Amino acid sequence: MNTIMKNMTGMNAMTDQVIASDLLIAAKSGIKNYAAALSEAATPEVRNVLCDQLSKAVNLHEQIFNYMKDNGYYNAYDPDQQIQMDIQNVDKALNMPNA
Repeated sequence: MNTIMKNMTGMNAMTDQVIASDLLIAAKSGIKNYAAALSEAATPEVRNVLCDQLSKAVNLHEQIFNYMKDNGYYNAYDPDQQIQMDIQNVDKALNMPNA
Protein backbone atom coordinates (compact mmCIF):
# COMPACT_ATOMS: atom_id res chain seq x y z
CA MET A 1 0.00 0.00 0.00
CA ASN A 2 1.38 3.41 -0.84
CA THR A 3 2.34 6.01 1.76
CA ILE A 4 -0.35 8.50 0.76
CA MET A 5 -3.09 5.94 1.32
CA LYS A 6 -1.59 4.88 4.64
CA ASN A 7 -1.54 8.48 5.84
CA MET A 8 -5.05 9.20 4.57
CA THR A 9 -6.60 6.18 6.26
CA GLY A 10 -4.47 6.24 9.38
CA MET A 11 -4.09 2.49 8.93
CA ASN A 12 -0.48 1.64 8.29
CA ALA A 13 -1.34 -2.04 8.58
CA MET A 14 -3.91 -1.90 5.75
CA THR A 15 -2.85 -4.39 3.12
CA ASP A 16 -3.95 -5.57 -0.28
CA GLN A 17 -5.65 -8.45 1.52
CA VAL A 18 -7.72 -6.08 3.66
CA ILE A 19 -8.69 -3.97 0.66
CA ALA A 20 -9.59 -7.04 -1.42
CA SER A 21 -11.63 -8.49 1.46
CA ASP A 22 -13.57 -5.25 1.83
CA LEU A 23 -14.18 -5.14 -1.90
CA LEU A 24 -15.35 -8.77 -1.91
CA ILE A 25 -17.80 -8.04 0.91
CA ALA A 26 -19.09 -4.98 -0.97
CA ALA A 27 -19.51 -7.05 -4.15
CA LYS A 28 -21.50 -9.68 -2.23
CA SER A 29 -23.71 -6.96 -0.79
CA GLY A 30 -24.26 -5.51 -4.25
CA ILE A 31 -25.28 -8.91 -5.60
CA LYS A 32 -27.83 -9.35 -2.82
CA ASN A 33 -29.21 -5.85 -3.35
CA TYR A 34 -29.50 -6.25 -7.13
CA ALA A 35 -31.25 -9.60 -6.67
CA ALA A 36 -33.72 -8.09 -4.21
CA ALA A 37 -34.37 -5.11 -6.48
CA LEU A 38 -34.79 -7.42 -9.46
CA SER A 39 -37.52 -9.33 -7.65
CA GLU A 40 -39.37 -6.05 -7.05
CA ALA A 41 -38.94 -4.51 -10.52
CA ALA A 42 -42.22 -3.28 -11.98
CA THR A 43 -41.35 -3.13 -15.68
CA PRO A 44 -39.42 -5.29 -18.14
CA GLU A 45 -37.06 -2.38 -18.84
CA VAL A 46 -36.12 -2.01 -15.19
CA ARG A 47 -35.74 -5.79 -14.85
CA ASN A 48 -33.41 -5.85 -17.86
CA VAL A 49 -31.23 -3.08 -16.41
CA LEU A 50 -31.08 -4.75 -13.00
CA CYS A 51 -30.39 -8.16 -14.55
CA ASP A 52 -27.48 -6.67 -16.50
CA GLN A 53 -26.10 -4.99 -13.37
CA LEU A 54 -26.51 -8.21 -11.39
CA SER A 55 -24.53 -10.10 -14.02
CA LYS A 56 -21.77 -7.48 -13.90
CA ALA A 57 -21.70 -7.64 -10.10
CA VAL A 58 -21.36 -11.44 -10.19
CA ASN A 59 -18.50 -11.13 -12.68
CA LEU A 60 -16.77 -8.55 -10.46
CA HIS A 61 -17.18 -10.85 -7.46
CA GLU A 62 -15.60 -13.69 -9.44
CA GLN A 63 -12.63 -11.52 -10.41
CA ILE A 64 -12.07 -10.39 -6.82
CA PHE A 65 -12.42 -13.95 -5.52
CA ASN A 66 -9.91 -15.24 -8.09
CA TYR A 67 -7.46 -12.46 -7.18
CA MET A 68 -7.75 -13.36 -3.51
CA LYS A 69 -7.46 -17.11 -4.17
CA ASP A 70 -4.46 -16.64 -6.47
CA ASN A 71 -2.70 -14.50 -3.86
CA GLY A 72 -3.41 -16.88 -0.97
CA TYR A 73 -5.86 -14.50 0.73
CA TYR A 74 -8.92 -16.74 0.46
CA ASN A 75 -8.87 -20.54 0.75
CA ALA A 76 -12.48 -21.43 0.03
CA TYR A 77 -11.52 -24.95 -1.03
CA ASP A 78 -9.53 -25.67 2.15
CA PRO A 79 -11.65 -24.75 5.18
CA ASP A 80 -9.00 -25.78 7.73
CA GLN A 81 -6.42 -23.53 6.10
CA GLN A 82 -8.96 -20.69 5.86
CA ILE A 83 -9.80 -21.01 9.56
CA GLN A 84 -6.10 -20.82 10.46
CA MET A 85 -5.70 -17.74 8.25
CA ASP A 86 -8.74 -16.13 9.88
CA ILE A 87 -7.32 -16.79 13.35
CA GLN A 88 -4.00 -15.21 12.32
CA ASN A 89 -5.82 -12.18 10.91
CA VAL A 90 -7.81 -11.77 14.13
CA ASP A 91 -4.59 -11.92 16.15
CA LYS A 92 -3.04 -9.26 13.90
CA ALA A 93 -6.11 -7.03 14.25
CA LEU A 94 -6.14 -7.38 18.03
CA ASN A 95 -2.44 -6.49 18.23
CA MET A 96 -2.61 -3.44 15.95
CA PRO A 97 -1.51 -0.22 17.61
CA ASN A 98 -4.27 2.34 18.07
CA ALA A 99 -4.11 5.10 15.47
